[in-house]
Amino acid sequence: MRITVFGANGSVGSRVVAEATARGHQVTAVLRDPSRPHRLPPTVAVATGDARDPADVRRLAAGQDLLVTATRPAPGHEGELATATKGLLAGLAGTGVRLLVVGGAGSLTLPGGNGVTLVDAPDFPAALRPIADACGEQLDLCRADAEVDWTYLSPAALLEPGERTGRYRLGRDELVVDPDGASAISMEDFAVALLDEAEHPAHRRVRFTVAY
Repeated sequence: MRITVFGANGSVGSRVVAEATARGHQVTAVLRDPSRPHRLPPTVAVATGDARDPADVRRLAAGQDLLVTATRPAPGHEGELATATKGLLAGLAGTGVRLLVVGGAGSLTLPGGNGVTLVDAPDFPAALRPIADACGEQLDLCRADAEVDWTYLSPAALLEPGERTGRYRLGRDELVVDPDGASAISMEDFAVALLDEAEHPAHRRVRFTVAY
């Protein structure tokens, strides 16, 4: 499979690149500034591009099977996420290239919470509210799109670097928790779940989530 990854130098994006490469896929890693240091595998093609620019998106999607976006704006610039999402959707319209979006967990509903979302829970960290709201807008933009074959993957409440175990549990719009009420997954296993979906599509034009 030919895969283009936006945000390939980030915490999640770099793990998606590593997982895809390990599975034998042809990966193009898109960086806004390729002169910055990165640890991408030597077999990965590196390209310059901006997800906010539909022309860049269309150019980098040409001949590809899948485009993954794992972009995350810097604190204080959360509004750029919506701009990037609009650019990606506009650039992919009519191309037939599938879009897999690394999203946020804030819009997932709490188990037994009568529709209350994670971001609206009383103990949700205030510092994370801006990026959580931006991710919610990102999901709304995908859901409103009528042309692109998109899939939105929300992580567990806690997404951190860790071990690749190859195991996870699936959910849709409700936060997946363990028997103790915790919701977590490593970035490595999040990448596993994303590539599993890429190789065996089961969620088309919907959001799904993963956790241990």
